[in-house]
Amino acid sequence: MDGVPRVPEQRRPGSAQGAAEPAADLCFGVLGPVRAWRGEEQLATGSPQQRALLAALLLRDGRTATAAELIDALWGEEPPSQALAAVRTYASRLRKALDAGVLVSESGGYAVRGLAEGALDLAVAQNLATQAEKARGAGDLCHAREVLGRALALWDGEALAGVPGPYAEAQRVRLEEWRLQLLESRLDMDLEQGCHAEAVSELTALTAEHPLRERLRELLMLALYRSGRQAEALAVYADTRRLLADELGVDPRPGLRELQQRILQADPGLAEPSAPVAEPAAAPVRPAQLPATVPDFTGRSSFVRELGEVLASASGTEGRVMAVSALAGIGGVGKTTLAVHVAHQARAAFPDGQLYVDLQGAGPRAAEPETVLGSFLRALGTADSAMPDSLQERAALYRSLLDGRRVLVLLDNARDAAQVRPLLPGTDGCAALVTSRVRMVDLAGAHLVDLDVMSPDEALALFTKIVGEERVASERKAALDVVAACGFLPLAIRIAASRLAARRTWTVSVLAAKLADERRRLDELQAGDLAVKATFELGYGALDAAQARAFRLLGLADGPDISLAAAAAVLDLPVDETEDLLEALVDTSLLESAAPGRYRYHDLVRLYARACAERDEWPPSERDAALSRLLDFYLATTAQVYAIEHPGDRLTDDLEPTRYPGLRFTEGTAALDWLYTEAGQLLACVRQAAGTERLRRAVDLLWAAKDLTESGANSHQYEMTARATCEATRAVGHERAEGRARTVLSDVLLVSGRIQPSEREARVAMQLAGSARDATAVSWVANNRGLICLHESRFAEGKVFFDQALEGLRAAGNRPFEATVLGNLSRAHLGMGNIAKAVEMAQHGLAVHTEIGRTVRLANGHFALGVALTRAGRYSEALSRFSDALGIFNDHRQRLWEGVTHFRIAEVHAADRRPAQAAQHAEQALALGCIGGDRMQGNVLTLLGRSLAALGQADRARACWREALSLYEQNGAGEAAEVRALLTSAAAA
Repeated sequence: MDGVPRVPEQRRPGSAQGAAEPAADLCFGVLGPVRAWRGEEQLATGSPQQRALLAALLLRDGRTATAAELIDALWGEEPPSQALAAVRTYASRLRKALDAGVLVSESGGYAVRGLAEGALDLAVAQNLATQAEKARGAGDLCHAREVLGRALALWDGEALAGVPGPYAEAQRVRLEEWRLQLLESRLDMDLEQGCHAEAVSELTALTAEHPLRERLRELLMLALYRSGRQAEALAVYADTRRLLADELGVDPRPGLRELQQRILQADPGLAEPSAPVAEPAAAPVRPAQLPATVPDFTGRSSFVRELGEVLASASGTEGRVMAVSALAGIGGVGKTTLAVHVAHQARAAFPDGQLYVDLQGAGPRAAEPETVLGSFLRALGTADSAMPDSLQERAALYRSLLDGRRVLVLLDNARDAAQVRPLLPGTDGCAALVTSRVRMVDLAGAHLVDLDVMSPDEALALFTKIVGEERVASERKAALDVVAACGFLPLAIRIAASRLAARRTWTVSVLAAKLADERRRLDELQAGDLAVKATFELGYGALDAAQARAFRLLGLADGPDISLAAAAAVLDLPVDETEDLLEALVDTSLLESAAPGRYRYHDLVRLYARACAERDEWPPSERDAALSRLLDFYLATTAQVYAIEHPGDRLTDDLEPTRYPGLRFTEGTAALDWLYTEAGQLLACVRQAAGTERLRRAVDLLWAAKDLTESGANSHQYEMTARATCEATRAVGHERAEGRARTVLSDVLLVSGRIQPSEREARVAMQLAGSARDATAVSWVANNRGLICLHESRFAEGKVFFDQALEGLRAAGNRPFEATVLGNLSRAHLGMGNIAKAVEMAQHGLAVHTEIGRTVRLANGHFALGVALTRAGRYSEALSRFSDALGIFNDHRQRLWEGVTHFRIAEVHAADRRPAQAAQHAEQALALGCIGGDRMQGNVLTLLGRSLAALGQADRARACWREALSLYEQNGAGEAAEVRALLTSAAAA
């Protein structure tokens, strides 16, 4: 759909002539019940017929409606005998209720005048729709979606709700059609922005509500296809075609048929929204004094274009003074190569010459500016006899000679801004390109460019150009491994590719294997006079002692990046002092600032930093001490997050002690922000501690961070970390730590729906925890084993485990966890048919959670009671419990629990014979994911299929069941038989 639809036949507010002064604070609503407010006070608008009169006048936008027109609007062709008197009475009453001068009599009729801008919700909606149309036309889809969402939010149910009369009915139809058009436009933009998975749930509900609206069906097909659900997308078309034939005797419109064909053909144009094609870079040109450009220059198109535009602005008819671009980046990132390439392309724009110098800023003896100026002046024709002696005089002569000329100056490998300033041209039409490892923030007027490593595609293309297409094509995966091992750093890729090109007997796989050893990688990345390590050594040698220590120690920590607070723990320094050191390293391009307060190394720079730590750090024990402080920091901070999220839980009392303090939080949002931001880093810290004396603390850190599993965040990393700690603890024979590690692994396997592996780990964990007399772990794993029994329908056995967990928790005084287990025990009683007992226990658990406060476990309490009430047939109460749970899970970012709650809500709606609502919530469960993994996804798909079948969408229902059957068969689930029966029954229908 192009553009944003406008409301039919709706004129702009204030179009009538002779409008009175705006009525302050008076506003009206027609996009719902007809209402009026004065400020916060809602005014009485009278009987339905009186509201119909008010609506008719509001919708005429200040124009006068005659008495005859109003009578026709209210009663149509059969008005009562006293219709005119009734109209006058309604008008009189409204005039008294509203501000003076708002409802006026004129020419035998009435009009509403003098309203302030935005006083009518319909006018506000139209204005927002217009803004959205402009934003969309300008390509700002995010703003257009946001504005259109505000417009749609103005509807409060059916427009003109409860207002009688033929005019109101006609306007209701008109406004509902416009609302649907706006909704379709917003959904269309959702898909353009890539929000297809989120749109499926809403579109499923809308197509159920408006089954004959083909545009909604088309959007649903596209959303399903982009979500990887091609079979369902085609099933939507089949359902639509059958419905249109049965109800209207027509075929789907051409657009829908074309979309079906494109889906059948897997048209690549449907996969993602189209993106504009980048303009090709200008053809390279030859320089005068510039070094030769490399023949295999690859990628960097955005930087080439950006720098080219800056140079073009300097050489244009309105050239600006001292057009300077300064490129910064780590050694080997390709600054010189890019600058020379761009300079070659700009040669035609600077016909008076191109100057070049290597300022040797990364070395121990940087070039002196006066020496460089002497060289430049000679190149510009100055005789040695006329050469000034001082720096100031040479710089003045240099600028004088450049006056009126178009000259490009390339200042390569600069030390700092002080070295560069005397070498800059000072006249219109000239420009300078500067490369440096230091960001020249103090170079006035410079266009700063931070050059990063290549993209994977660019890196592979460079490698292929050097090695040859034939050798790479047969070993593409190994080639990708090579460029990844090079950290996508151009210098490293060039060295690796050159070594391979010179050794015809090597395969790409041989090179990949050599680079896979991190301890040897830097030694492998050297060829001739090129070496990655030598490049880094220049930067490291220029650091002072404190900076060099920070560089070495921070490189020891695994993880994608590191926060300022964590870095302060590694260095054992105050945060302010740490920040100064890290920012100094950023300025030298040895460290990157990933975001405010966050820092990271390039992979090869990290390896070099670790090599420096092994070589230079004294005493050597400081390396282990630094990593120990980091682990303490993460454990102490994560324990506090757990305590905030689970107040009263005694787990934090039983964790390994720490010496280095963590962060302190005053409220839960900041604590959760920290946990999810630091997830990758703290899991890396746990893995790094495997096999060291820090192992027990690492296991406890993993346990304290368990909320990461149920949120769905970093699930794979969390599981891999849990497996690594299990292996490490088993290797050293530490029963207590291994018991906890296996408890954690059992937990994560249970969350993902892998029941048999979870039970195997839980059995071992129970034995180890019991042998180590670890009461906390025993209670925890007993609860897990009870949950496993629920999944396997072993309800009596599950009750035994829950009772065991309760006994231990009560002995430890752990009331919050006790309440959670009561909710689980409630489900065991449900399985045994003790519904009243189940409701009672869930209510008891919820009461304890409520007493503690609004925590994530309060949501578990509401959830457990909702499940019990559903089985009891108390659907309204169950929905209320699930709604409360959903809000809390959302606040605490427990995405998987949100998903399973939507599934339970869908079950309630299905049981209460509301298939459209059931389908909508099932779709939301699929979009979010659920506790229980593939098996639970199969349950959701089965329920969704039942709901769609009840809505008459048989083909899509069968598609859902087939997908559910595949998931059940992959996991050996008993539910497969039920789904086979559904498919057999559907085929026979």
